[in-house]
Amino acid sequence: MIKEIKAEDLVLEYEDLDYENIDSPDEIVGQDRAIESLRLGFMLERSGYNIYVSGEESTARMSAVKREVARIEKDTSKLFDAAYAYNANNPRCPICLLFEKGKAEEFQNDLDKLKDGILTKEDIKNRYKNEKISHFIDTLPSPSDKESAYRINIVLNRKDAKRRPLVIESHPSHDGLFGFREKEEKDAHLSYNIGSYQMASGGFLVLSAEELLLEKGLWTTLKRYMNMSEEAMSSSAVQGELIGSIRPYPIPKRTKVILIGSDDTYDELAEKDEQFLRLFKISPEFDYQMERNEKNIAGTVGYLKRNGRNLLKLRNSAYQEILRYSSWFSENKRMLTTQLSILGDLQSEADIVARAKGKGQIDGDDVKDAILKRNELASLTEYRINREIKDGEILISLSGKLVGTVNGLAVIDRGVVSFGTPTVISATAAPGNEGIINIEHEAGLSGGIHDKGLLILEGYLRHRYAKTFPLSLYAGICFEQSYGEVDGDSASSAELLALLSAIGEIPLRQDIAVTGSVNQMGKLQPVGAINEKIEGFYNACKTSGLTGFQGVIIPEQNVQSLILPYEIEEKIKEGKFHIYSINTIDEGMELLSDRKSGERGAKGLFPIGTVNRHIEDGLKRLYTSSQKN
Repeated sequence: MIKEIKAEDLVLEYEDLDYENIDSPDEIVGQDRAIESLRLGFMLERSGYNIYVSGEESTARMSAVKREVARIEKDTSKLFDAAYAYNANNPRCPICLLFEKGKAEEFQNDLDKLKDGILTKEDIKNRYKNEKISHFIDTLPSPSDKESAYRINIVLNRKDAKRRPLVIESHPSHDGLFGFREKEEKDAHLSYNIGSYQMASGGFLVLSAEELLLEKGLWTTLKRYMNMSEEAMSSSAVQGELIGSIRPYPIPKRTKVILIGSDDTYDELAEKDEQFLRLFKISPEFDYQMERNEKNIAGTVGYLKRNGRNLLKLRNSAYQEILRYSSWFSENKRMLTTQLSILGDLQSEADIVARAKGKGQIDGDDVKDAILKRNELASLTEYRINREIKDGEILISLSGKLVGTVNGLAVIDRGVVSFGTPTVISATAAPGNEGIINIEHEAGLSGGIHDKGLLILEGYLRHRYAKTFPLSLYAGICFEQSYGEVDGDSASSAELLALLSAIGEIPLRQDIAVTGSVNQMGKLQPVGAINEKIEGFYNACKTSGLTGFQGVIIPEQNVQSLILPYEIEEKIKEGKFHIYSINTIDEGMELLSDRKSGERGAKGLFPIGTVNRHIEDGLKRLYTSSQKN
């Protein structure tokens, strides 16, 4: 069913809430599933239960990790001191001694007394009753032969620690993670400086997955440390990594590693590294959007209040506009974004706007103006494209009808800015057996998803028309005046419409642009960035002059995503711009050609004069001509 979207269909209904007086606790909002998974990972102390936290930037991944660590880090029963000591059997391999929390300094004092003859070896062995310490004491040379053997290198001194360690390594390197040797110090056991992995022993080490993988060999070394059990690390037969010219024994306590990274990095590691899933058995996924309900609205409002402590106060209308922007950013009226810092940025920009107006509070108009100002400052590239359309440098028709030509809608990303723009999609059809030729692919400018979309078009032609004869044609599809890579399938419906127009020699309207992917059955499927695409076509039409007939065709499933600029809503209300939702390619052809598509009758034929009859007859002619040739 072809449906024209009315202005009232676009209105986002605001909740009847007193936003200014909402009292929301300081907690992570909209990530209940991820938080529960994170808590499970922190509770499990077994080997392999390290954590990979995935999701988009600004979805509170790091904040959630810090909060969950804070819930359990006060358990200091797992804390210990660690020191490196002289290894009489192999001085290049310092041994690691563990002590109860705060006891390492006492041990050093006892060694000083042993060296001075105040204590005996048996005194110290009886005082500490530890097999490793006893062995170290038994193998100590006399002070006259090796006085430095009576000094230990205390690398973990936790006598004043009140919680388990949380170490965040923002820019990991081999030295930063696993330590290095001081060149000035001759004795191996005194020269070793531990890295953040050892500093986090008995606690938690947080790393960026992408940063970790940047340095060659770092991921491999980390896995070796993580693979060692506490029993193995306690063994005198297991030595650590080579650090400079020494090989210190590892600290025999587990470090729980928390990687924070993207979904793509997780998938790549899971697919290509057979050890990854065994080492990282917990994988909380932080969502980029959440349901638009009172709980999540309250959480968002609470964040804005905390973020705005040094900003002007938000009025109810300002909260409404920021929440509208939140739904726009998540591309769904029924959802909100979980990337709250993006809303905080908008709040700060609205504060500047309100102060420039001399206001004491931020209202909805200030938020609207901040959005307009943001778009204006980032619109130079879009402005140039639209000027080129108006001046005729980009060949595109925004009125009339053409055969084999449809205005598609593309999205251009430039840094943090993205905007929609019309793009001419043309198709030609001639006798032959080559099938559909993707010109972008032949030129090396087509991504894999776009290639798949073109293959689907052949499936549609066979399913819809080639029932009683072979599909035989030579067709070319091209994005005109496009010189960058094309990927995605959101233009596949426009490509199919252009192709059908070329086959049936059916003129199509140029004042209506098309977006949407299509399957082999001719059903339209939703696409992303729908609001940017509509706004992009509207701006192109506005620059060249609105005719009152221009508009956009979108998949019916995308209607719930429509949150458009108020200016476009007003033009739709005035009847100067139009949005149509459809479900099938047949509906798109009807709308663009001003003809009925037609359905097969009892004899299996499309009615004469219908769009589908023209297309099927065109395919038959191409087949006949191909056979003759």
